[in-house]
Amino acid sequence: MAIRLGISLFAVLAAGLAQAAPDAQGLAKANGCLACHNVNIRIVGPAYRDVAKKYRGDAGAAARLVKKVRRGGKGVWGNVPMPPQTKVSDADLKAIIAWVLSQK
Repeated sequence: MAIRLGISLFAVLAAGLAQAAPDAQGLAKANGCLACHNVNIRIVGPAYRDVAKKYRGDAGAAARLVKKVRRGGKGVWGNVPMPPQTKVSDADLKAIIAWVLSQK
């Protein structure tokens, strides 16, 4: 019985995570992130998989990236600056960054 409950709970959680990813990707698209970024390939800015790889295992990465996206930046991924993204809500930005950092 406990094994079935554990498997059922895992299935429910996995389904919830699977649904969260498309929502965050939709937020990235709706907020214009995908005009310069792609999951797999560099466009103007880095591929999200490259960002995730660079910050994998870095517990403070999400908080630093929220600040960086808000303020904009230049130099980490090349010479083309990323303009400040001030119109994205805090909740959307945190969801997008969590999704970016989850890429494999």
